[in-house]
Amino acid sequence: MSQQTISQVEELIKTKPVFVASKTYCPYCSATKKLMKEIYPEAYILELDTMEEGSEIQDALAKITGQRTVPNVFINGKHIGGNSDLQSLGKEKIKKLIG
Repeated sequence: MSQQTISQVEELIKTKPVFVASKTYCPYCSATKKLMKEIYPEAYILELDTMEEGSEIQDALAKITGQRTVPNVFINGKHIGGNSDLQSLGKEKIKKLIG
């Protein structure tokens, strides 16, 4: 994994109000995307399994967060975690975090 990829991922985390790393076939990712669509349809979602550099992005996320699994959710630069972490916050708290 290149330093350039790490920098690109860090930039997405910093600049996107909601950033989700996902995979199209993952049921937990589907649950996260469904919830985010209700709360913040503008969420920036990367489908790692459809991207040539997807595994490298996933490696960069693991290095940055310590979490290798998807979904990997960030709100306003803060690492939320996975689907269960997001769901446990509830819609109102997620809305507050987004601002």
